[in-house]
Amino acid sequence: MSQEKTSKKWEPLSFESLQTTSLMDRPSKVTVDDFSRPWQAGGDLSRFMGSLPDILAASLLKQAVAALARAVRGGRTLLLGMGAHPIKVGLNPVMVDAFRRGIFTGLALNGACIIHDVEVALAGKTSEDVAAHLGHGDFGTARETSELIHGAIAKGYARGSMGLGQAVGEELLRSGAPYSHLSLLATAAELEMPVTVHVALGTDIIHMHPAMDGAAVGALSYRDFQLFARLVSTLMHGVYLNLGSAVILPEVFLKAVSVARNLGYSMEGLTTVNMDFQRQYRSQVNVVERPTAGTGCGIALIGHHEIMFPLLMAAVIEQLAEED
Repeated sequence: MSQEKTSKKWEPLSFESLQTTSLMDRPSKVTVDDFSRPWQAGGDLSRFMGSLPDILAASLLKQAVAALARAVRGGRTLLLGMGAHPIKVGLNPVMVDAFRRGIFTGLALNGACIIHDVEVALAGKTSEDVAAHLGHGDFGTARETSELIHGAIAKGYARGSMGLGQAVGEELLRSGAPYSHLSLLATAAELEMPVTVHVALGTDIIHMHPAMDGAAVGALSYRDFQLFARLVSTLMHGVYLNLGSAVILPEVFLKAVSVARNLGYSMEGLTTVNMDFQRQYRSQVNVVERPTAGTGCGIALIGHHEIMFPLLMAAVIEQLAEED
């Protein structure tokens, strides 16, 4: 490189000839009409929802509320698919109330859900300290949990005409469990609301129990997949809400959507809502994006379940009450 090039001085670029435009004419993503409104003491939830800005997540929350309320009002299918975390953060009363109000058409659970739901029903408590018990080899060995679930599975398998969700829900009702009024499975059985359980073998503590029957669990869970596919086939202009399942339910939902479309069922107008406290790959693509591409709307609401789900349900209930 020559000495001339290395010693060259760069002059700052002049902006004197830059052409400007008018702010007044420029399209903008945000206007004052979209802004939030300050809260006034003594207001109600509907006013609070109306005070939120029509921007980003707040706008998505309003869209989700409107979609759920529209589905309920129109008698459309509204399915709740979930992992176990919502149970472990105390949301059973909110979900049971929604079931009794007729907000949800059906419920889909992963295998861990039935464990925590049964423990709530039997003892009014759940979620053991894994670290404290794992070293002693007694993690996941609670007797009553496994005995009730495996007893229910054996009865359901012998009958040959029911899925895992129905079998456990009906067994909870028969058992007279003291907290069955807070159980998702027992409430669904009482209301005759479809509830399906989608098991991944080896993931749940009951799979370690000596009464575990892999054939029975597989048969009942497979029947539930077929039932879930039937429910998904009715989702035209309906809503699917995925609550806290990062892997199992997003994968099961995608396959059920494929089955339904293959058999000629329309997904037109489908709204999907994914609720979790962080973005996950499978729930984003298998719930929010792929099933709704070109036919509907996918919404992602990120936040803690113990805050976001009660807020969503309360807002839906308020909107339905306003429309009556």
